[in-house]
Amino acid sequence: MSSGYRSVFRDGLFASRVVMVTGGGSGIGRCTAHELARLGAMVVLVGRNPEKLQATAIEIADDGGRASFHVCDIRNEDGVKAMVADAVQAHGRIDGLVNNAGGQYITPLEKISAKGWQAVIDTNLTGGFLVARECYLQSMAAHGGSVVNIVADMWGSMPGMGHSGAARMGMVSFTETAAMEWAKSGVRVNAVAPGYIASSGMDHYPPEAGPMLREMRQTVPLGRFGNEAETSAAIVFLLSPAASFISGTVLRVDGARPQVRMGWGQVAAPAEVQQRDAVKPFDGFHRAVTPKVFQS
Repeated sequence: MSSGYRSVFRDGLFASRVVMVTGGGSGIGRCTAHELARLGAMVVLVGRNPEKLQATAIEIADDGGRASFHVCDIRNEDGVKAMVADAVQAHGRIDGLVNNAGGQYITPLEKISAKGWQAVIDTNLTGGFLVARECYLQSMAAHGGSVVNIVADMWGSMPGMGHSGAARMGMVSFTETAAMEWAKSGVRVNAVAPGYIASSGMDHYPPEAGPMLREMRQTVPLGRFGNEAETSAAIVFLLSPAASFISGTVLRVDGARPQVRMGWGQVAAPAEVQQRDAVKPFDGFHRAVTPKVFQS
């Protein structure tokens, strides 16, 4: 096994486990898939873009891991049912699900059309529900398992992306409900809420958003953006046996960003403080790519 991914978790932690990662072809999903594979999991990559999925699967194989991929639009109920059935047939069961697929665009509420609103709700809420439900019905109800839903930093709402904020809050409620209802089957359901994370998802925003994105770090108490590996570590922890009594909760990965209030003066930690051991970046992902907006 390649030692490329520098995970803090022990080798073989997910040996013999099958973990599905939606949106596994890029960003946080790609990083998480790499870490899980590094720890011994058979990773099932799911997404709409076969080229991205295949590229990630090849990377994982080159690093000594195992991955398969399934092309699926998670908004399509019949397609989700068939995709999960194929994965169960191929691998026997699904032990973990990382419900990561999602997307949104920047626009004020008054300019969001009904079609645009529905598209974001379907991607960030309905699609995640469908995949989780089918993983439960087709495997986890009989064998148990763990689900981690990826939401967002929407604790103070999401001005400029109200459709996504509504969907993400809905996913938090779904997480809490599923944790209660599916506990009888030995299934844990949690969520991870990334804050400002420097990932490839930022490359989808328009060029005019660049200055705003580059300045956002000044509103984070830890003074910087998080990275994909720091988010993946939270996801992997919640999937792991160490989290066996954690269910129905949301783990924030945001550098205390939601605690910022007007009138507090200087918010961001100075550069020299950002390198202290307790808070300096954890750069575990050996294949990480800096988002274009931050490339000089």
